[in-house]
Amino acid sequence: MTSTRVLVVEDDRDVAKALVLELGHAGWEVRVEADAPGALATNREWAPELILLDLGLPTIDGIEVCRRLRRDSPAPILIVTARGEVEDRVRGLDAGADDYLVKPFSLDELAARARSALRRSLMRDAGQRLRAGPLVLDAAARTVVCAGQPVELTRREFDLLEFFMRHKERALGRPTILSGVWGFEFLGGSNVVDVYVRYLRRKLERVGQKRLIETVRGIGYALREPT
Repeated sequence: MTSTRVLVVEDDRDVAKALVLELGHAGWEVRVEADAPGALATNREWAPELILLDLGLPTIDGIEVCRRLRRDSPAPILIVTARGEVEDRVRGLDAGADDYLVKPFSLDELAARARSALRRSLMRDAGQRLRAGPLVLDAAARTVVCAGQPVELTRREFDLLEFFMRHKERALGRPTILSGVWGFEFLGGSNVVDVYVRYLRRKLERVGQKRLIETVRGIGYALREPT
């Protein structure tokens, strides 16, 4: 059985050493890169299954590195950084990160978040094609088609729709959706779920699919099979 490949992108040697030790104890294979060129090259050549990314890198800003890593790899990206402002978190997640952890942090928490990111990734790979009436979502290709028409979604919209489709017919509370899609307790508040549900509804309505995501009063939302 092969071990999970983890790429650590961190220019602080002490932090990198601590991460290598913690992840090594978990039985994972770890490679460390201290700058953007090395990280991007290792990502392409080694194909890690999880990426831990510091934002404070030399020469290229970590947000841009995150965007480039996301273009090249489907692996979960966990940002590990000293930048703790809400604006930084939003930029990191919008750039393609799956989770965001602010330094200083507990190594136990980091390991737990890493395992959570990997579980979500494995869950996605386990069921590649999901259906709800005329709506078909291909998790591997990251495409959505409704009644034969392609639906263009942002990464976060896609993740939200996928989460709904994997839990269709279930009433999901906002905290559950936040945890499953954003991967952490979003500091901007649970109304981010409402905002993205509106985005999804609008785009699905453009291709004639209405009332797929229903509001469940007092709970949150549910994706129902059309009748």
